[in-house]
Amino acid sequence: MADDDDPEEEEAPAVELGEGPTVEGAPLARVASRLTWPQEKSKVLDKEGDATIRTPDGPRELSDVLSEVDITYFDRRQTFVDAVEDVIGRGSVRTAE
Repeated sequence: MADDDDPEEEEAPAVELGEGPTVEGAPLARVASRLTWPQEKSKVLDKEGDATIRTPDGPRELSDVLSEVDITYFDRRQTFVDAVEDVIGRGSVRTAE
């Protein structure tokens, strides 16, 4: 019988990562995916407020970004992402030099 279901066997990443400078912080999409929606802003701060996210201007703590967001209730994931991107901007993330 084959050991296809062996939990100890590690799989290779789906996308091979290249070499280059590291980027501090987590992608906003990753932070958003760890939450369930809808979500109150205060609950997001409790759960992920200390997370550092990647922005076009460098890493920022999510609690600092959310302090600039007027919305207090995110009805869906995209509402959260749009509100955060309105503060941090949209675009390429700067890498360490």
